[in-house]
Amino acid sequence: MKLAASRFRRVGLSVLLLGLLGAFGWVVARTGPLAPIRVTTVAVEEGVLAPALFGIGTVEARRSYLIGPIVAGRVRRVLVDVGDTVAVGQVLAEMDPVDLDERRAALDASVARAGSLVAGADAQLRDARAREALAMINARRYVELGGSNFVSPSVVEAKQQERVSAEASRRAAEASLAGARQDTARLSAERDALRRQKETLRLVAPASGVVTTRDAEPGSTVIAGQAVVRLIEPASLWVRVRIDQGRSGGLTVGLPAQVVLRSHPAQAVPGKVVRVEPVSDSVTEERVALVAFDAVPAGLGVGELAEVTLTLPASPSGLLLPSASIKHQGETTGVWLSAADGLRFVPVRPESAGLDGRVRVSGGLRRGDSVIVHSEKEIGASSRIRVVERLVGEGS
Repeated sequence: MKLAASRFRRVGLSVLLLGLLGAFGWVVARTGPLAPIRVTTVAVEEGVLAPALFGIGTVEARRSYLIGPIVAGRVRRVLVDVGDTVAVGQVLAEMDPVDLDERRAALDASVARAGSLVAGADAQLRDARAREALAMINARRYVELGGSNFVSPSVVEAKQQERVSAEASRRAAEASLAGARQDTARLSAERDALRRQKETLRLVAPASGVVTTRDAEPGSTVIAGQAVVRLIEPASLWVRVRIDQGRSGGLTVGLPAQVVLRSHPAQAVPGKVVRVEPVSDSVTEERVALVAFDAVPAGLGVGELAEVTLTLPASPSGLLLPSASIKHQGETTGVWLSAADGLRFVPVRPESAGLDGRVRVSGGLRRGDSVIVHSEKEIGASSRIRVVERLVGEGS
């Protein structure tokens, strides 16, 4: 009896041990390092892709103005505030003229004195011309008398000398008159420059727009070129959008755009690309495009973030795959094809991409081929796989 019980116990332990070994083998085969790699697949489709580009941008003003003095000075008064709408030519601020009025009065007096000098020099010139004319007549007469021996040669020479002196006096008077007139012109130019300088102390709006900042207050001292008031034209607002260089194929002027502003996330504002910057950002690897609104939304502010979708021309019909299925083996771009004879890496060439995550490709694929999209780890041609509907955490 004891022998039978002992034999029964050994058989039970053997069965339990075999069960444990079987369970361990099953776990190793299903979840251990020898288990097949779980993957998700998709069938290659054929269709038409609506390619598009997406980027994040900020609202900027195409035409903005920094209104400030052309010389250093003190702000006398500021007539506008942030948010005010101004018209072209409207006075926005004034600078303190300091001593400009006194300097202009001094120049007015100098111009008047120069006018008197011109009048005096003109009178001297008329007198010199009269003396020269008389000296020429006397010299001619005495030359004739000297030829008839009525006067001595020395008297004739004296009259000739008087003529030469009168001519020199006339030329000196002409030079004095020219110098006086030049002084008058110089002083007049200085007075006009001072007048224009005083006019620049009135800071006027070069265009109609809205005041965005008020950078100086009355009594503040500003340097030449420093802004006192900043102004923008609301009608010139556009979006500076950045597009990933790797996805910027087809970016060109004229592409239609849909702009979703952060302040109105449920509304898309139509627009179009009006400029593509010739210089890209090499640090962020992005291209910059400027998108203008078909109609600028009311209340739009500078600096607001926006999401921009650019619609590219529809591509011809072709094979479509999820962009996640595109892999790289060295310098070769392709996909892992799951066929009856095992895994095979098939080179493909991505041609265009849509915002739905699909890519149109060309290469060694056919419609209906099973392509691996995601895998829980790296796979190779000799890898064992198990197709599942969804990997844990995928898409989360």
